[in-house]
Amino acid sequence: MATRIERDSMGEMEVPATALYGAQTARAMINFPISGIRFPRPLLRALGQIKEQAAFVNRELGLLDDKIALAVMDAAAEVVEGRLDEHFPLDIFQTGSGTSSNMNANEVIANRAAQLLDQKIGDKTIHPNDHVNLGQSSNDVIPTAIHLAAAAEIVDALLPALQQMQKLLIDKATAFDDIIKIGRTHLQDATPVRLGQVFGGYSQQLELVIAELKRAVEGLSELPLGGTAVGTGINTHPNFAGKVIERIAAINKLPLREASDHFAAQGGKEAIVAASGALKTTAVALFKIGNDIRHLGSGPRCGIGELKLPAVQPGSSIMPGKVNPVMAESLMQVCSQVIGHDATIALGGLSGNFELNVMMPVMAHNLLESIRLLGNGVTQFCVQCLEGLEANRERCGELVEQSLAMCTALAPGIGYDQAADIAKEAFKSGQTVREVARQKKVLPEDELDKILDPYPMTEPGIPGKTR
Repeated sequence: MATRIERDSMGEMEVPATALYGAQTARAMINFPISGIRFPRPLLRALGQIKEQAAFVNRELGLLDDKIALAVMDAAAEVVEGRLDEHFPLDIFQTGSGTSSNMNANEVIANRAAQLLDQKIGDKTIHPNDHVNLGQSSNDVIPTAIHLAAAAEIVDALLPALQQMQKLLIDKATAFDDIIKIGRTHLQDATPVRLGQVFGGYSQQLELVIAELKRAVEGLSELPLGGTAVGTGINTHPNFAGKVIERIAAINKLPLREASDHFAAQGGKEAIVAASGALKTTAVALFKIGNDIRHLGSGPRCGIGELKLPAVQPGSSIMPGKVNPVMAESLMQVCSQVIGHDATIALGGLSGNFELNVMMPVMAHNLLESIRLLGNGVTQFCVQCLEGLEANRERCGELVEQSLAMCTALAPGIGYDQAADIAKEAFKSGQTVREVARQKKVLPEDELDKILDPYPMTEPGIPGKTR
């Protein structure tokens, strides 16, 4: 492979001749061949936006020559668009501040800007530190990029997926509202509910997590840019950060603002931990919904069978005709992974030492991966499962009538003990509660039918008395 020589403060390094990165990136490639996992596109996009708008503002402030600034902006725009992704080879398990990746961006943008000016790459015509990184430090750029990327991905990808799922659940709640099914507590039969009420409950679970995610975006919208090395803002113009953030906010349509306290913003990572917590809460809610739907669709003949799940693929390599609830299983695995990511992020969050957190790259990876997995998992669950989900009306009605919990409605009229005796006899004899109560003549026939009507049991009130 043809190479060229680039230099940094530690000396010379061989770099592939066609690579846009320089010596510091090449050193990091030698130091950190750990996982092969690179920073994802949203973070590279965020880095590109920061560098592009920094050049614009530094030019506006009279700190950067017009020609250099415009070339840097054009090169950074290519990073934003994803046209230079192949030149970002670094592993996420690197220096804890993300300095390697910040310098990777600086070198790529500097060399690409030099190309755009018909200059030789690597000759520092445009300098990665002096020009591209002007007014910045890895210590404020990397956390700013993490916040920006995560907030944008939550707003643009995850929230729309959850809102679509919520709409589908509301549609199902409406369609299923006249279907009475048996409720279950402790995995045992309980009093009747309407299937629409169940799906309405699922919808409300999503309403709550959507609100929590929006609060997380609000927290992420406070950006550390402007603190430079330790939070003091040394080597940056006092108006730099505010102007850059204003421009990035307009591009992303996000309520971005400069951190009110740069020492907190760089030493602590509570906004990232809180965002991960919101993602974990979302995963917990989605796991419950997916797991419920999976169980309610169990069967088709020897399980609960109150729901009919769409058949999307053969379920067994040995049992012909078997169909499994694979979309629910996929969603549950996604949720489990997100919960694991949250544990890593929590550990990363408590690793702030004095004026800097040194676990930012792995926190960034886990946070953005959680957002991506949840967005994709929810979208597929909606398309491949929820849209075609149907209720088994006959099965729902059959199980309600067979339930021993029907005796609950009798208790206010005949007393708890007598109602319990009826349930025990019904279980022992294989009869329904209605059949045993009729045989024992505990109530007049018309009153018994009124009390054992399952629909009123799905609303507040005393069966047969008040509604």
